[in-house]
Amino acid sequence: MEINLKPFLIIILLLAISCKEQAGNPAQSHSMETKGVTYAKGFSIEQSSSGITLLKVNSPWPDADRELVYALVPRELLPTVSLDGYAYDAIIPVPVKSMVATSTTHIPALESLGVADKMVGFPDTRYISSPYTRKRVEGGQITDIGRNEAINTEITLALQPELVFGFSINGENQTYQTLKQSGIPTVYVGDWTENTPLGKAEWIRFFAPFFGKEALALDEFSRIEKAYQQAKELAMQATDNPTAISGALYKDIWYLPAGESWAAKFLADAGAEYLWKDVPGTGSLSLSVEAVLEKGRNADIWVSPSQYTSYAELAQGSRHYEQFRSFKDKKVYTFARSKGPTGGMLYYELAPTKPHEVLLDLIAIFHPELLPERELYFFKPLE
Repeated sequence: MEINLKPFLIIILLLAISCKEQAGNPAQSHSMETKGVTYAKGFSIEQSSSGITLLKVNSPWPDADRELVYALVPRELLPTVSLDGYAYDAIIPVPVKSMVATSTTHIPALESLGVADKMVGFPDTRYISSPYTRKRVEGGQITDIGRNEAINTEITLALQPELVFGFSINGENQTYQTLKQSGIPTVYVGDWTENTPLGKAEWIRFFAPFFGKEALALDEFSRIEKAYQQAKELAMQATDNPTAISGALYKDIWYLPAGESWAAKFLADAGAEYLWKDVPGTGSLSLSVEAVLEKGRNADIWVSPSQYTSYAELAQGSRHYEQFRSFKDKKVYTFARSKGPTGGMLYYELAPTKPHEVLLDLIAIFHPELLPERELYFFKPLE
């Protein structure tokens, strides 16, 4: 008797495919719960009861055309969970034991979580200002791996980190691809693309699942959020709104924050009237000095005049600067005077995780009557 095995083979094949997909995607075989992210727009977190976490980065760089998905799997589950057949951007055993960071903005978050000791490499270590991490650099526990645009692949491979916390302006970094081919994944951190102070600060929660520090990250962010909101409420007690300009010339072009940018949000929350607040955009505006003079000549306060630290430098940079009332009245404030022991800008490293300190500085500058005893943390008057 001849038996037609074709239907049975089809059923077996379908079952095999189904099992492969189920095993291949932890999200299909584990009930995933979305962890609410309040202010940050660039990432989301999903977590299962077994501890598997999916981190999705939808803004790793400006105008990214797809989201990146990272599967974080507890080490003890790796032998029992098959991850073949699903296109994650990286599958990472957690907690992570060693890693490379590539931006000074990563360092305060890692230190707050108590995991900065896992960092074994960093590009351009001279820009690091944190006393704790600086000590590890000087003690040889963190290796300088070159420049971020051209990380030394050989040195990085020799360190054998389990992952690299990277960033990119366009997603085209050949070094990261080389490392990936050698088994070292890059996790793109898009904190710098956020447009609000609390949005940037909330990225501490992005780092936490790599180290099993979710509860600590939530506590740390809640503390930052509370301090920022209290400062914002203080600013609302002001009875006036001084006008403000920002930026400076670079090769005949004046670069200043657009109206929807991170810097503009700080000024608004500090109770200042930023003169370009209504200009759309989240990055920088590029204007002529004539356009800035026309609108900002009589502004009360000038903040963040590029790299300048003194009125003499400013006058030498361009005679146009002397036409501004804020220059004449000595009302120009810069964060370029606040540097670490090796020349790194404290603002670049710390401001994203200390937005309340930035805001308190600005409130003290624009409304000194509200904070008469404030010792400025980041911003200093020009010398």
